[in-house]
Amino acid sequence: GCLVVAKKRSALRNLHQQLRDKKVQKYYHALVKGRWSSKLTRVTEALKKNDLKSGERVVVVDNINGKESETRFKVIQHYDNATLVRAFPVTGRTHQIRVHCQVKGHPIACDAKYGHPEFDTAMKENGLKRLFLHAASIEFIHPLTEQKLKIEAPLEPALTKLLKSLKQSSN
Repeated sequence: GCLVVAKKRSALRNLHQQLRDKKVQKYYHALVKGRWSSKLTRVTEALKKNDLKSGERVVVVDNINGKESETRFKVIQHYDNATLVRAFPVTGRTHQIRVHCQVKGHPIACDAKYGHPEFDTAMKENGLKRLFLHAASIEFIHPLTEQKLKIEAPLEPALTKLLKSLKQSSN
């Protein structure tokens, strides 16, 4: 997926400011369990980080004490028991897309923390070896040239192969 690396501290500071000002647009592709409704385009549950005694961090929905968050979704393709969605995190909370998918009953394939064991087993039987959350594109203003940049990364071959193995259903 897409990854941005700043070579200079000034560029890093500029990119951080763009992130704070919500001028960076990041799009992800996720394969989720079940049939995601085309009408479900926005998830706004507040999220709260919890640190377990083991040191592991989990995020839970907490609309009272959590931080506000928003993810926008669009269905790309329905499959028999799964849906490929595009996710646009408006806010940038830890595990935001993963938890927002889970709370709506559509955990991401092979998500060890927030997933669905039977769905994950089925996806593994089809060859999936990792979390199906892909940083598909990122848009931001270049810190030096001030030109808008859009960087895209195609799905890795293993993920494309998995999608081809799934039976499509009509949208």
